[in-house]
Amino acid sequence: MSLVLDAVTLTYPDGDGRLTALDAVSLDVPAGTLTAVVGPSGSGKSSLLAVAATLVTPDRGGVLVAGTDTGALDAAGRAALRRERIGIVFQQPNLLPSLTAAEQLQVMAHLSGRAPKEARSRALELLDAVGLADLAGRRPHQLSGGQRQRVNIARALMNEPAVLLVDEPTSALDHERGAAVVELLAGLTGERGTATVLVTHDRTHVARADRVVEVRDGRLSERTVGV
Repeated sequence: MSLVLDAVTLTYPDGDGRLTALDAVSLDVPAGTLTAVVGPSGSGKSSLLAVAATLVTPDRGGVLVAGTDTGALDAAGRAALRRERIGIVFQQPNLLPSLTAAEQLQVMAHLSGRAPKEARSRALELLDAVGLADLAGRRPHQLSGGQRQRVNIARALMNEPAVLLVDEPTSALDHERGAAVVELLAGLTGERGTATVLVTHDRTHVARADRVVEVRDGRLSERTVGV
């Protein structure tokens, strides 16, 4: 299953007129591939991610998530789709300080009605997949920045999403830890078969992507991997 944006246009009120954030943007991200989205601040990267996450409804165009036309869903339907089919890795991990690494993931499963025993097993399996099997019982203050971001990624994968949307995951990390996080995302994308979109300012990490696109002034253009 893939993520498809079809001629998406998104505008916002701007004084007496409207500001175009996305201008007829089309993007197809097949399952098991990672697409990196680059571009300067204010170019439309965050708007693209918000539309793909169904957090914002475009003025025109369509968004398909794992074959589901999101334009045909009401607010409750979009919320259910996000919960069940979309994983979002936010720029800041925003982990709950009182919960262990495993419990951060189990909360996500609880919201989807997964049985506690099954949720615990799934959480431990994912923490192992991101290299944190030995740290499942630690709380956020006992983890490094890179480790917290790995918990953030594992949490986004907890409900087996078809689409994984990643917002600037390396912004608070040094180059080495940032590269390790992107490497992890690339590996998990192939292993889990997600259609992954990685929004980043840092072009030094995009070599691991299957495809690189640039957003500038709301328009999308192809870029050579590694550029």
